[in-house]
Amino acid sequence: MSSTESLSDLLNGMRDLPLRGRRRKGSPFLILAAVLALFAAVGGAAFLVLRPTTLRIAVGPVGSEDHSIIQAMSQNFSREGLGVRLALVPTAGPVDSIAALSGDKADLAVARADEEMPEGATSVAVLRKNVVVLWAAARPRGSGKGGKSSIKAVTDLAGKRVGVVGRTEVNIRLFRVILTAAGISPDKVGIAQFNVGQIADMVRDASLDAFMTVAPVDSKPTAEAIATTAKLRGEPTFLPIEVSEAIASRHPAYESEEIPESAFSSSPARPDDKVETVSVSHLLIAPSSLSESTVGALTRQIFAARPALIREIPGAAKIEKPNTDKDAALPAHPGAAAYIDGTERTFMERYSDYIWGVVLLLSVFGSATAWLRHYIKRDERRLNTAHREKLLLAIGLLRQIETIEDLDTLQREADGILRETLTCYDDGAIEEGDLLAYSLVLDQFHNAIVDRRAAIAASPNPARMRA
Repeated sequence: MSSTESLSDLLNGMRDLPLRGRRRKGSPFLILAAVLALFAAVGGAAFLVLRPTTLRIAVGPVGSEDHSIIQAMSQNFSREGLGVRLALVPTAGPVDSIAALSGDKADLAVARADEEMPEGATSVAVLRKNVVVLWAAARPRGSGKGGKSSIKAVTDLAGKRVGVVGRTEVNIRLFRVILTAAGISPDKVGIAQFNVGQIADMVRDASLDAFMTVAPVDSKPTAEAIATTAKLRGEPTFLPIEVSEAIASRHPAYESEEIPESAFSSSPARPDDKVETVSVSHLLIAPSSLSESTVGALTRQIFAARPALIREIPGAAKIEKPNTDKDAALPAHPGAAAYIDGTERTFMERYSDYIWGVVLLLSVFGSATAWLRHYIKRDERRLNTAHREKLLLAIGLLRQIETIEDLDTLQREADGILRETLTCYDDGAIEEGDLLAYSLVLDQFHNAIVDRRAAIAASPNPARMRA
C-alpha cells in the first residue's frame, strides 16, 4: 500500500469517527432517578425521626384536677410545637385508666400508686400527693351540736362508724391498712362511702363518728367538709396516724407524711398542730416498653412547662419528679430516670448508628453512581482512545504529505478531535490523566504539522505549493 493510500485511509477513518460517542438513551434519567430516590429516602428518614410523637394518655374523670392538668399540658405541648404531644383518652377514673393502658388503648395513664398496676408499669412523673385526713366529731344531739368527741386516736375507732369520701375500693383498702397497722380488726369498724358531692350529707349523718378523705392538703372538698363538721357538730378532732412509718415500710406505695398546722383553716387553726398521716401519689405511668428517648423527651417537656402550667392551674405546682431508686415501689421509666439523673444520651449517642449508616449508604451510592457514570461513558472513552491512536498514526504519515491542502485537511480533523475530547472531559467521560495523555499527543502532532508545513514551503517543486 502506497503512502498516498495510507494517508487517504487515515483521513477517511478520522472522518468516519462520530464527533460524539453513542449515548445510551435514558441513562441521565436513570442517574436523576437514583439521586431523587436517595433524597426521598433521606427525607423520609428525617421526617420519621423529626416528626412529633403523639402519645395517648388515659385520665379521668373529666373535670378532675388530674384531667385539668393533663389537658393544660397537652395544649402547652401543641402550642409550643414540641416533639412529644398528648392525646387525651377520658376515663371514669384511675382504675379505668389502668385498664385502658393494659388494653393497649393508651400509651400513658394517670393512676394512684396503690392501684394494681399492669406488669412492666413504670413512673414518669408525680402529679400530686394525696394525704389521708382522719377527723372525729361528736354526734349531734337533737338539732344542735354535740359535745366533744371521745375519739382521740385511730385505736378509738373500734366499734365506731366512719364515713369515707370516694366510691372506689382503693380508699377502703387504704383505711383497712391503717386500721390493721394500728392493731384494730377492720371488721370492727363500720364504713360508709360517699361521693364528693355528698360531703354535706355525710357530715349530717348522725350515725357516723369520724370521717376520712384522701386528697391533696389544699383540697377544697376536704376543707369544706371540715368546716361543715365544725358548723354542724362542733370542732373536729384530728386523728394522727402514728404508725405511718410502719405502714410506709410494709407498703411501698404509701409514704409517711405530715399535715401542717392551719392546713385547712387559719382562724381558728385547723389543725392546731402538725398531724402525722399517710400519703399516696397520683402518678403518670408508662409501660417500660415505651421508647426511652420518647419518655425522656416527655419528662423534659413536663418539667420545662411546669412554670407555665402553674400560671394556668395552681395544682400543677404539685408535679414532682418520680423516685429513681431501683428499690422504689414503682420504678421510674429508664427514659425519665436518665433525664432526672443527668445520664440522658445526647442526639449523637442515640442516633450515631443511624448517622453512620446513612454515611455508609451515601458512600456506597456515590461509588455506585461513579461506576454507573463510568459504564455509561465507555463508548466515548473508546472513541477518544481511537482518536488518540489515529493522531499518533498521523504523526508518522505527516512526513509523506506533499501539499499544504492535505496538511490543512488533517489539521481540521485534529481540531474536531480536540473539540470532542474537551467535551468528553467536561462530561466526565475521560479523566484528567487521559486528557493529559491526549495533550502530549496533540502537541507532538502540532509540532509535526509545523515542521512539515515549513518543509513544504521550502520545497523547490512549485506543484507542492498549491492551496
